[in-house]
Amino acid sequence: MSKLRVNAFTVSIDGYGAGPDQDLKDPLGVGGEALHKWMFGTRTFHKMTGEDGGATDTDEAFAARSFENVGAWIMGRNMFGPIRGEWPDDSWKGWWGDNPPYHVPVFVLTHHARDPIVMEGGTTFHFVTDGIHSALEKAKAAADGKDVRLGGGAATIRQYLREKLIDDMHLAISPMLLGSGESLFAGIDMVKLGYQCTEQVATPDATHIIIERT
Repeated sequence: MSKLRVNAFTVSIDGYGAGPDQDLKDPLGVGGEALHKWMFGTRTFHKMTGEDGGATDTDEAFAARSFENVGAWIMGRNMFGPIRGEWPDDSWKGWWGDNPPYHVPVFVLTHHARDPIVMEGGTTFHFVTDGIHSALEKAKAAADGKDVRLGGGAATIRQYLREKLIDDMHLAISPMLLGSGESLFAGIDMVKLGYQCTEQVATPDATHIIIERT
């Protein structure tokens, strides 16, 4: 059965999944990029960015695992880009260039309609204006039996958590403090929602946590 998964979502020790003041200069907010140090050296990240080599350690194992059996993605509008409100034109096509690393259909939650964007490598961005349940229904249909991976931001993950729609989560806790930004679990009682930690592995740059719904 197709699952809804969160994978390789990195948070600071104080629980922030992104820093404040996201813009073109700081796509992950001020200080947010440093959260992902654990991933930058992995073979998976090198492959995503068109580079050779990369580490094959525990961090790589979790990075590679995050792309296994993924047939579609869902992401929030903020993860797709910094533009707010109505789309001024069709020029913005995401942070990732002509060949994004998804290579499957991606469903972007938004309040403002836009035609799908077909990119190189099999990625097509679809813009969903009728809510998280509709996006999940569309993503599961597109995934054709494979899992759906839920990207950021933190607010998008919180919406799906509140509805108990996420089956499992892999969080990478970075050994740094952000102080402010977008808090992943603000207003969320994970225990009451039926989630528990089932696995933890520490590396120099992250503590990898697996959370599953019981």
